[in-house]
Amino acid sequence: MDSDRYWCQQELCADALHMKPSLSLSTITLCCLLAACAPTPMPPPTAVPARRLPSPSYGFEAYLWWKEEIATRDLGLIREAGFDWVKQTFAWRDIELEKGKYDWSRADRVVFLATEVFTHNLIVRLDREPWWDRRDYPLNQGIAAGPPRDLQNFYDFCGVIAARYKGKVAAYQVWNEPNLAREWGGVAPDVLEYVAMLKGCAAAIRRADPHALVISAGLSPTGSSPPAAVPDEQYLEAMYDAGAAPYFDLLGVHAPGFRAPPEADPGLVASVRELGGQRFFSFRHVEDLRRIMERRGDAAKQVAVLEFGWTSDRVNPSYAWFAVDEQTKADYLVRAYRFAKMHWTPWIGPMIALSLPQFDWKPENEQYWWAVIDPVYPKTVTRPAYEALKAMAK
Repeated sequence: MDSDRYWCQQELCADALHMKPSLSLSTITLCCLLAACAPTPMPPPTAVPARRLPSPSYGFEAYLWWKEEIATRDLGLIREAGFDWVKQTFAWRDIELEKGKYDWSRADRVVFLATEVFTHNLIVRLDREPWWDRRDYPLNQGIAAGPPRDLQNFYDFCGVIAARYKGKVAAYQVWNEPNLAREWGGVAPDVLEYVAMLKGCAAAIRRADPHALVISAGLSPTGSSPPAAVPDEQYLEAMYDAGAAPYFDLLGVHAPGFRAPPEADPGLVASVRELGGQRFFSFRHVEDLRRIMERRGDAAKQVAVLEFGWTSDRVNPSYAWFAVDEQTKADYLVRAYRFAKMHWTPWIGPMIALSLPQFDWKPENEQYWWAVIDPVYPKTVTRPAYEALKAMAK
């Protein structure tokens, strides 16, 4: 069966199974006879073999969305530091204002600046459901995002954006930290629903741009249990159980170092209360997730560290206990890259450091303290971490 016919049959059958009034009974019967298809579209494992990326690849998370002049400045800083990857969130709600009605102005500008001025190594994070497709949950409890009411709307968006930026976006990250309730609509994380989200979005991206890489959502290291969260190791095991493996090219992880130095063994960190007392408080907790990949027969893929760093936050109590000073942050970031290059090659891919900050962050925002420059403009005020990373051998 050719791929165009396959997808046509899949979509027809999906309509049939959802009882679209426009389909006759004969059409429904024919569809289901021709293609024994499921309600959720299932893409082929990969359209083209995933390419192997330099190990490690050096990148920053940036906030290029709102101010063109700051975006231009920050992309210049990334280039001057010798880094060639940048990750940027493309919030679905900021682009698709109504179903099928798009505002591409800021997205187009970010892609142009990143690809024409800087690099084609752009990672686009897709999340933040639009207000018109948001489920009914409280808006006043700090909920960042949640799955939409209709996952098909997200699949459609993934396909539209991948088609628009075909050949310009290197990789798409499908959602963020779905193992946390605050990123999952304030309810207990649902692995099966996330895997359905990943499958449908991956299918749409691969149809539109077969050369774009699909990265699974960065999982948050946590020891909390449902309904607040699911530990990342447990969540990843459940993803594999649900059949997620063919639908991502790189595994997305988050690797904050908390209070421990980057070389600290997770077992040691787990044994020292002052360092957190659990394995996930170690930067090297990434190795725990890598072992799951290997055990599941997925060792050929690379890992993308989509967020990592150390905070200097002495303001916010939830973060102050593991804060380090700015010079230590600089030292640890450099040592983290060095450790990865020595011990994680060739399976480590992009490592995205936190961060080139958003222009309006203040000290009361916890994100402010992870950054490597101050959120000011037109003056540029770098912190020791930026200067150390710039001087670091790549």
